[in-house]
Amino acid sequence: MNQDSYSSDQPTGQDPLLLLKTLQLLWTKQELGKLKEEIRRGFARLEDPLAGLLAMLESSSDWKGKGHSLGYCITTELQLWIKTHPAVPQSGTKLKKLQARVLGMLSQCPANLLDPLISIYQLHTADRNCLLEHVSHLYLQGNYKEAAILSIKLKLQPDQDVEKMCTPLLLQDKANLVEDYVAEYPELQRKLLQTLDKWCDLSFNIRDITRPYQGLSRYKPEKFNRRMLSKLVFRLLERFNVDPALCPNVINQRHLRTLNYLFYKRFVEKTMTEENWADHIQSTVGENRWLQGQLVQSLLRHCDARGAARWALHCRVPPEMLPQAVAEELQKLHIQGRVEEVTKPDNYEASKKKDYYQLPISRENIHFLQTWEETLQCWEKVLQPGQVVGVDMEWKPSFGMVGKPRVALLQLALKDEVFLLDLPQLLKQAEAEGEKEKLPHFIQMLYSDTAITKLGYGMSGDLSSLAATCSGLKDTEKQIKGVVDLLAVDKQLQWGKDSRKVDGLSPEHSHEERGVRQPEKGLSLLVQHVLGKPLDKTEQLSNWEKRPLREEQILYAASDAYCLLEIYERLCKDPESFGLGSDLTDSLVGKQSKKPRAQKQLNKQETPSPSGQECQGPRTEPSGPPAPISPREFSVVCDNMLQGLGRYLRCLGVDVQLLDNEDDHRKAAEIARQEGRVILTSGLPYQTLRSQVGEGRCFSVNCSEKAKEQALQVLKHFNVQVSLSDIFSRCQHLAKP
Repeated sequence: MNQDSYSSDQPTGQDPLLLLKTLQLLWTKQELGKLKEEIRRGFARLEDPLAGLLAMLESSSDWKGKGHSLGYCITTELQLWIKTHPAVPQSGTKLKKLQARVLGMLSQCPANLLDPLISIYQLHTADRNCLLEHVSHLYLQGNYKEAAILSIKLKLQPDQDVEKMCTPLLLQDKANLVEDYVAEYPELQRKLLQTLDKWCDLSFNIRDITRPYQGLSRYKPEKFNRRMLSKLVFRLLERFNVDPALCPNVINQRHLRTLNYLFYKRFVEKTMTEENWADHIQSTVGENRWLQGQLVQSLLRHCDARGAARWALHCRVPPEMLPQAVAEELQKLHIQGRVEEVTKPDNYEASKKKDYYQLPISRENIHFLQTWEETLQCWEKVLQPGQVVGVDMEWKPSFGMVGKPRVALLQLALKDEVFLLDLPQLLKQAEAEGEKEKLPHFIQMLYSDTAITKLGYGMSGDLSSLAATCSGLKDTEKQIKGVVDLLAVDKQLQWGKDSRKVDGLSPEHSHEERGVRQPEKGLSLLVQHVLGKPLDKTEQLSNWEKRPLREEQILYAASDAYCLLEIYERLCKDPESFGLGSDLTDSLVGKQSKKPRAQKQLNKQETPSPSGQECQGPRTEPSGPPAPISPREFSVVCDNMLQGLGRYLRCLGVDVQLLDNEDDHRKAAEIARQEGRVILTSGLPYQTLRSQVGEGRCFSVNCSEKAKEQALQVLKHFNVQVSLSDIFSRCQHLAKP
């Protein structure tokens, strides 16, 4: 017994498998402290610790699973033990044999064991051809993920075919692993991008790629298409900062989508001005012959031959690319020696202004600043304690191309004036003068001053773009104080679910005149709800880098910043009418504000009715429909966001009174009580107004509907019967002296 004990203490007498049994017992008992001590003592008694570890791993299978295992514990403890025993690592023939053994295990290893084993057995020093052969064997067995991971760990990528290695990974939706595979090798990045771009060519048959992998496990064909590949290309271009010109097919397809989008905005939706449209068309198409051909086809779908010829001349499309009819019209234009207006001015431009938010300050109080001398005067006014500043930014639309947008215009609105800072020019001037920190210093002073209230809408995105524009501002978001993001406030406002889609146009602008109008959203919708009219977003997609700015752009930019001041003032004046806490500060910093009991009930019980109309609180089963009445017997007061409905009802003979845009919603309740009228409103004001009048005297209209549909809802609800003699009777009555 003593002899056995003695031999077990000697390096040559320790059996790795006996040691493993001891360790398994301690592992089962979860005696981790004793386990680690026994592992270290055991390795000290082994003649060959490296061979001993392999013997233990080969005779056990617990380490093959995911997570923490006894095998992982033994391996990492050996790795630590080796650091204190530098004589242990081996070399020569003996090490090569151990490397060959461990290579056979790596394909079964969980991820957490790869690095320790590669380090312990010095696999980076192993014969490279042997390593490549092993990875190739894994690949041929269909273990594509394992082959790629091992290649990354052993840095084998330069000696492999990037297309061959990455194709099955992409078919299995493992794009992240593909990115890691090429991450450290610019040449492989370019080869991969060229391969992906080749696959995105419209003439390329993607089935040619997938055919050799028909039996591939975890194959996700729905994830392998040109759209997915295109997104991956743009992600790789941005991550690795590769020239987009390397991928002409993907870039052309993205430009084509931009082209189609621009045609939709101009000719279908009709929400883009001629100047904006022409700017973007030219910058999108440029001298690209393929895109010029696509432009011609789109022009022929939306214009006649003469209109297409005018635009072709404007966009410098080579005559040989034009169909004969367009080429003939182009020749006539050359003969005339002038280019006429491409399209007639939109017939709604002159009258549309009254349908949108109007800037309340004069044009002379809007200052476009391009020099630091002018900007210093702006600083003196903006950086005043107690100042409230509306902040907004504009940049050229990227239409999904590579790179983050760079801010071209910074708007700062005060109560009596608005400053528009030409950032590219100011940055250029500051750099020329050797004072790059000028702009970052000013902006950081503004955003970090707790005595100045900064108003914005979606400030995180603005600050991200600002950081991309000027590297000195990359940490600004971490330093901001005294900021009110009205996007966060907007989310707290409990507008009716359906009322978030508002048509701000009055009835005289027909569907055909205006095009397919999109519902208001974002800041424009908030302006609509709080101030009565939406923002005119026609200039939103302007080329904000082009100078000089047009007058329409200047007014748009000023309005975007100034409206924040008016929203903030209105919300501060009467927060409760908008569903915010009486202490607006609590709401603005994102705390849970106290709501009236009726508001809490709304959250629980209010659901959209089948017609889309907002349900008006708890209901009881009605005994029957109301008695029919004529329009002359029906009198209403319309809230200021329902002026279109009011005018429509008036044409049907209803006695209608409209609130002015400046009127508070509660004025409707005063008029209703004094004159016995029914209130027609929408969204949150309904919750406030219905409690101030008798039951059934306040009705919530679905703002996402057109005026005609809204009127039908009202007439049906109140059982108003309209006859031919009622139509326009109210208008005739009003026209009498």
